[in-house]
Amino acid sequence: MPVTTCIFDAYGTLFDVTAAARAASTEPGGGALATGWQKLADDWRRKQLEYTWLRAIMGQHADFAQVTADGLDWALDAAGLADPALRARLLALYEVLPAYPEVPSVLAALKTAGVPRAILSNGTPAMLSAAARSAGIADLLDDCLSVEAVCVFKPDARVYALVTVRFACLPADVLFISSNGWDVAGAAGFGFRTVWVNRSCLPVDRLPGRPDHILNDLAPVPGIALT
Repeated sequence: MPVTTCIFDAYGTLFDVTAAARAASTEPGGGALATGWQKLADDWRRKQLEYTWLRAIMGQHADFAQVTADGLDWALDAAGLADPALRARLLALYEVLPAYPEVPSVLAALKTAGVPRAILSNGTPAMLSAAARSAGIADLLDDCLSVEAVCVFKPDARVYALVTVRFACLPADVLFISSNGWDVAGAAGFGFRTVWVNRSCLPVDRLPGRPDHILNDLAPVPGIALT
């Protein structure tokens, strides 16, 4: 059965989530991050994701902008960096994360082939719109679907169901692409065909729902989708 729709996670899949801390470390006033930006980026991302899962379990939803700020506050506190100006700059840079180098050509190839393409993300609509515009890929996407439509974070099945409603398709018609193993597991459990973009060469998560394809980057996705 051919793929009718390609759905991409946003953060870490299309957009480089380490770029904000990396860029801030090279700017005036960012000297405190010169040698520690990678750890800050890792701590920030880890806490950001942990807070999405915990809030979903607790039934205490807050949007991804708030969760992102909360994760950053924890990471800055752990690094001993009480600097309001640095915090503001990091959050501003997170709004304009760059896309990975192969992203525009992958989306363009799918668009040329007539395959619908969309983002499905924890991000708010405003965050996703800003990121897509700043990365220059907004015109290569048919939609940006946000969990705010159901007010619960991935991997809740209600999030993946947004795709089948929006594109009037069956789960098996969808190729879902994410850099997050837990996200791939959730999507596979929902019935999507899945691609795990394993940029860090990590082991496969011990969860129900395993990836159909494992890639080092997004470049092979059009070939998979069009086969």
